[in-house]
Amino acid sequence: QVQLVESGGGLVQAGGSLRLSCAASGRTFSRYAMGWFRQAPGKEREFVASISWIGGTTVYADSVKGRFTISRDTAKNTVYLQMNSLKAEDTAVYYCAAGPVAGGRDVEYGYWGQGTQVTVSS
Repeated sequence: QVQLVESGGGLVQAGGSLRLSCAASGRTFSRYAMGWFRQAPGKEREFVASISWIGGTTVYADSVKGRFTISRDTAKNTVYLQMNSLKAEDTAVYYCAAGPVAGGRDVEYGYWGQGTQVTVSS
């Protein structure tokens, strides 16, 4: 079992920045790929970014490429999502997830956090 707890969400003006954190506990964190997903009201959950557990390869959705950065600190069992140049359309509940591969589909991840709200005012 892996337990995931997100933090760092909040209200920010357009153009601002936030850093989300996802603290993991339980089974060996370093052996899991990690992903960030988000879900806006009335929309399906969508992939944001992922990072592999071998080599730290990162993948981003086109909508956040160049603005968001995913990283992980294995010593702290934590994965981060640095979000810069935020836009109103980034408003959503953000979830971190852990799974065997760094895929772009939510079905590829077996463990999920409870989510953290990010609201970007325009």
